[in-house]
Amino acid sequence: MNRLPAWFQQPFPQKEKVLAFKDLLQNKKVYTVCQGAQCPNLTQCWQKKVATFMILGNICTRSCRFCAVTSGIPKAVDAQEPWAVADAVCAAGLDYVVVTSVTRDDLPDQGAQQFCETVAAIRARSECIRIELLIPDLSAEVSLIERVVCAKPHVIGHNVETVERLTCELRPQADYGRSLKVLRTVKEKDACIAVKSGFMLGLGETEAEIAATMHDLRENGCDILTLGQYLAPSRGPRHIAVRRFVTPQEFEQHKQKALALGFKSVVSGPLVRSSYMAKEAYEACGGVFAAAER
Repeated sequence: MNRLPAWFQQPFPQKEKVLAFKDLLQNKKVYTVCQGAQCPNLTQCWQKKVATFMILGNICTRSCRFCAVTSGIPKAVDAQEPWAVADAVCAAGLDYVVVTSVTRDDLPDQGAQQFCETVAAIRARSECIRIELLIPDLSAEVSLIERVVCAKPHVIGHNVETVERLTCELRPQADYGRSLKVLRTVKEKDACIAVKSGFMLGLGETEAEIAATMHDLRENGCDILTLGQYLAPSRGPRHIAVRRFVTPQEFEQHKQKALALGFKSVVSGPLVRSSYMAKEAYEACGGVFAAAER
């Protein structure tokens, strides 16, 4: 499957806005998952001054077969990184920010403290910015998850990425049940935090498996769901090939089924990624998490 369907076409970007935002990020010396994960919405988001910041460096200790981020031995944690992210957020004039990271199995706390310090740095710059964290599984260690929860972001997300049957093939160092435990633990520790997750379609999953995955997420405290089309980062053996392109109509059907299950907000479509329209997805919860507005 080499040719993308017509529904992947996007409007031509405003080049000046994209370049200006890129320059800002480079000057602040911060990483974005937009670039590292080859997000198809990069230009669309950057011309709106929207980005997902990636902390803990740009090298991951895991080698998931859907991801474009480099795997290997990461560098030492940069103590100034939280402040660099906070400076970039404020310089860009953002009122909603998503912070994610590579997986750092090499660290004793797997990077939990860096998330907390990044939240604190952003809040030190402005109390008005709403913060969403997209965290790795932290080995589902309750103490580490609780540490991140205590930073009190507005949203904590962790993606299951695919249905249970395909997890070992797609995420060989991850575990479906472990990911569900992360979501459940966040909700148990602070019900005022919106819990978010998502998974990709087009990898060979069945309709029954999609339904089961949505049910599992909802049963484990997930409030916000994202569904998007898997696109292989390369044609090499490292990355799994696309099995099928899911139509926009099918994505809409899955969205309606998810809403019927009780999800408070669902973003579903071919170009959707976990941080796509994050602000809008949070606001679509309709004030359910107003208590989290700190």
